[in-house]
Amino acid sequence: MASWWRVFPRAARRYPWPTNVLLYAGLFSAGDALQQRLRGGPADWHQTRRVATLAVTFHGNFNYVWLRLLERALPGRAPRTVLAKVLCDQTVGGPIALSAFYVGMSILHGKDDIFLDLKQKFWNTYKSGLMYWPFVQLTNFSLVPVHWRTAYTGLCGFLWATFLCFSQQSGDGTVKSMFIFFLRKEAGDRPPEK
Repeated sequence: MASWWRVFPRAARRYPWPTNVLLYAGLFSAGDALQQRLRGGPADWHQTRRVATLAVTFHGNFNYVWLRLLERALPGRAPRTVLAKVLCDQTVGGPIALSAFYVGMSILHGKDDIFLDLKQKFWNTYKSGLMYWPFVQLTNFSLVPVHWRTAYTGLCGFLWATFLCFSQQSGDGTVKSMFIFFLRKEAGDRPPEK
Protein backbone atom coordinates (compact mmCIF):
# COMPACT_ATOMS: atom_id res chain seq x y z
CA MET A 1 0.00 0.00 0.00
CA ALA A 2 1.47 3.33 -1.08
CA SER A 3 1.90 6.06 1.51
CA TRP A 4 -0.04 9.32 1.30
CA TRP A 5 3.21 11.19 0.71
CA ARG A 6 3.74 9.27 -2.54
CA VAL A 7 0.13 9.15 -3.71
CA PHE A 8 -0.68 12.81 -3.11
CA PRO A 9 1.99 14.35 -5.40
CA ARG A 10 0.99 11.94 -8.18
CA ALA A 11 -2.66 12.89 -7.75
CA ALA A 12 -1.75 16.58 -7.86
CA ARG A 13 0.08 16.10 -11.14
CA ARG A 14 -2.49 13.76 -12.69
CA TYR A 15 -5.63 15.49 -11.36
CA PRO A 16 -4.42 18.96 -10.38
CA TRP A 17 -7.78 20.72 -10.32
CA PRO A 18 -9.74 18.45 -7.94
CA THR A 19 -6.69 17.72 -5.78
CA ASN A 20 -5.93 21.42 -5.29
CA VAL A 21 -9.58 22.41 -4.80
CA LEU A 22 -10.25 19.70 -2.20
CA LEU A 23 -7.04 20.43 -0.33
CA TYR A 24 -7.81 24.16 -0.39
CA ALA A 25 -11.37 23.56 0.87
CA GLY A 26 -10.18 21.26 3.65
CA LEU A 27 -7.63 23.76 4.89
CA PHE A 28 -10.02 26.73 4.61
CA SER A 29 -12.68 24.80 6.56
CA ALA A 30 -10.13 23.83 9.19
CA GLY A 31 -9.41 27.56 9.62
CA ASP A 32 -13.06 28.08 10.51
CA ALA A 33 -12.98 25.17 12.97
CA LEU A 34 -9.84 26.61 14.57
CA GLN A 35 -11.33 30.07 15.05
CA GLN A 36 -14.36 28.49 16.71
CA ARG A 37 -12.06 26.55 19.02
CA LEU A 38 -10.04 29.66 19.84
CA ARG A 39 -13.20 31.59 20.63
CA GLY A 40 -14.02 28.95 23.21
CA GLY A 41 -17.59 28.20 22.20
CA PRO A 42 -19.06 24.88 21.16
CA ALA A 43 -18.23 23.63 17.67
CA ASP A 44 -20.71 24.90 15.08
CA TRP A 45 -20.44 22.28 12.35
CA HIS A 46 -23.20 23.99 10.35
CA GLN A 47 -20.96 27.06 10.11
CA THR A 48 -17.96 24.94 9.10
CA ARG A 49 -20.10 23.19 6.49
CA ARG A 50 -21.10 26.59 5.06
CA VAL A 51 -17.43 27.61 4.88
CA ALA A 52 -16.56 24.28 3.22
CA THR A 53 -19.41 24.71 0.73
CA LEU A 54 -18.17 28.17 -0.24
CA ALA A 55 -14.55 26.96 -0.41
CA VAL A 56 -15.42 24.02 -2.70
CA THR A 57 -17.93 25.80 -4.91
CA PHE A 58 -16.10 29.10 -5.31
CA HIS A 59 -12.83 29.82 -3.54
CA GLY A 60 -10.87 26.68 -4.40
CA ASN A 61 -12.00 26.79 -8.02
CA PHE A 62 -11.50 30.54 -8.34
CA ASN A 63 -7.98 30.31 -6.95
CA TYR A 64 -7.09 27.43 -9.22
CA VAL A 65 -8.31 29.23 -12.36
CA TRP A 66 -7.02 32.64 -11.25
CA LEU A 67 -3.49 31.40 -10.50
CA ARG A 68 -3.33 29.57 -13.84
CA LEU A 69 -4.61 32.67 -15.64
CA LEU A 70 -1.95 34.81 -13.99
CA GLU A 71 0.73 32.32 -15.03
CA ARG A 72 -0.47 32.36 -18.64
CA ALA A 73 -0.70 36.15 -18.76
CA LEU A 74 2.59 36.71 -16.94
CA PRO A 75 4.73 33.58 -17.36
CA GLY A 76 7.91 33.01 -15.42
CA ARG A 77 9.62 33.86 -12.17
CA ALA A 78 11.62 36.94 -13.07
CA PRO A 79 11.39 39.57 -10.31
CA ARG A 80 9.36 42.05 -12.40
CA THR A 81 6.98 39.30 -13.48
CA VAL A 82 6.49 38.09 -9.90
CA LEU A 83 5.80 41.64 -8.70
CA ALA A 84 3.31 42.15 -11.54
CA LYS A 85 1.50 38.94 -10.54
CA VAL A 86 1.37 40.04 -6.90
CA LEU A 87 0.00 43.44 -7.92
CA CYS A 88 -2.68 41.84 -10.14
CA ASP A 89 -3.56 39.38 -7.41
CA GLN A 90 -3.98 42.09 -4.79
CA THR A 91 -5.92 44.52 -6.98
CA VAL A 92 -8.17 42.04 -8.83
CA GLY A 93 -8.10 38.54 -7.34
CA GLY A 94 -8.11 39.55 -3.67
CA PRO A 95 -11.14 41.86 -3.86
CA ILE A 96 -13.12 39.28 -5.87
CA ALA A 97 -12.35 36.48 -3.39
CA LEU A 98 -13.07 38.67 -0.38
CA SER A 99 -16.36 39.93 -1.82
CA ALA A 100 -17.39 36.39 -2.69
CA PHE A 101 -16.67 35.28 0.87
CA TYR A 102 -18.81 37.89 2.58
CA VAL A 103 -21.67 37.70 0.08
CA GLY A 104 -21.50 33.90 -0.16
CA MET A 105 -21.55 33.43 3.60
CA SER A 106 -24.48 35.84 3.89
CA ILE A 107 -26.39 33.83 1.27
CA LEU A 108 -25.61 30.55 3.05
CA HIS A 109 -26.70 32.08 6.37
CA GLY A 110 -29.97 33.19 4.75
CA LYS A 111 -29.46 36.85 5.64
CA ASP A 112 -31.93 39.39 4.28
CA ASP A 113 -29.23 41.86 3.21
CA ILE A 114 -26.54 39.71 1.60
CA PHE A 115 -24.32 42.76 1.06
CA LEU A 116 -24.37 44.10 4.65
CA ASP A 117 -21.23 42.28 5.87
CA LEU A 118 -19.48 43.20 2.63
CA LYS A 119 -20.33 46.88 3.06
CA GLN A 120 -19.36 46.93 6.74
CA LYS A 121 -16.20 44.81 6.66
CA PHE A 122 -14.70 44.80 3.15
CA TRP A 123 -12.24 47.69 3.43
CA ASN A 124 -10.96 46.75 6.88
CA THR A 125 -10.54 43.13 5.84
CA TYR A 126 -8.91 44.09 2.54
CA LYS A 127 -6.39 46.31 4.35
CA SER A 128 -5.71 43.51 6.84
CA GLY A 129 -5.12 41.15 3.92
CA LEU A 130 -2.57 43.55 2.44
CA MET A 131 -0.40 42.88 5.50
CA TYR A 132 -0.40 39.14 4.72
CA TRP A 133 -1.21 38.15 1.14
CA PRO A 134 1.44 40.06 -0.82
CA PHE A 135 4.14 38.18 1.11
CA VAL A 136 2.37 34.85 0.63
CA GLN A 137 1.96 35.41 -3.10
CA LEU A 138 5.50 36.69 -3.52
CA THR A 139 6.69 33.32 -2.21
CA ASN A 140 4.03 31.48 -4.20
CA PHE A 141 4.87 33.04 -7.56
CA SER A 142 8.62 32.86 -7.12
CA LEU A 143 9.14 29.44 -5.49
CA VAL A 144 6.08 27.17 -5.77
CA PRO A 145 5.51 25.03 -8.89
CA VAL A 146 2.33 25.97 -10.78
CA HIS A 147 0.59 22.64 -10.06
CA TRP A 148 0.93 23.26 -6.29
CA ARG A 149 0.04 26.95 -6.14
CA THR A 150 -3.62 26.55 -5.19
CA ALA A 151 -2.68 24.04 -2.48
CA TYR A 152 -0.01 26.43 -1.17
CA THR A 153 -2.55 29.26 -1.20
CA GLY A 154 -4.90 26.96 0.73
CA LEU A 155 -2.21 26.20 3.28
CA CYS A 156 -1.60 29.92 3.82
CA GLY A 157 -5.34 30.44 3.54
CA PHE A 158 -5.77 28.30 6.67
CA LEU A 159 -4.44 31.19 8.77
CA TRP A 160 -6.37 33.73 6.70
CA ALA A 161 -9.59 31.69 7.01
CA THR A 162 -9.17 31.64 10.79
CA PHE A 163 -9.11 35.45 10.75
CA LEU A 164 -11.73 35.82 8.02
CA CYS A 165 -14.27 33.51 9.67
CA PHE A 166 -13.73 35.29 13.00
CA SER A 167 -14.30 38.61 11.25
CA GLN A 168 -17.41 37.34 9.50
CA GLN A 169 -18.92 36.11 12.76
CA SER A 170 -17.90 38.70 15.31
CA GLY A 171 -15.18 41.06 14.13
CA ASP A 172 -15.07 44.21 12.07
CA GLY A 173 -12.50 43.04 9.52
CA THR A 174 -9.50 44.36 11.42
CA VAL A 175 -6.72 42.33 12.99
CA LYS A 176 -7.05 44.66 15.98
CA SER A 177 -10.61 43.44 16.70
CA MET A 178 -9.37 39.85 16.82
CA PHE A 179 -6.52 40.72 19.19
CA ILE A 180 -8.87 42.70 21.44
CA PHE A 181 -11.30 39.77 21.55
CA PHE A 182 -8.58 37.32 22.57
CA LEU A 183 -7.01 39.70 25.10
CA ARG A 184 -10.41 40.19 26.75
CA LYS A 185 -11.05 36.46 26.66
CA GLU A 186 -7.66 35.77 28.21
CA ALA A 187 -8.23 38.40 30.91
CA GLY A 188 -11.62 36.85 31.69
CA ASP A 189 -10.17 33.35 31.94
CA ARG A 190 -7.51 34.27 34.48
CA PRO A 191 -8.14 33.74 38.16
CA PRO A 192 -8.38 37.03 40.06
CA GLU A 193 -5.11 38.28 41.54
CA LYS A 194 -4.78 38.34 45.35
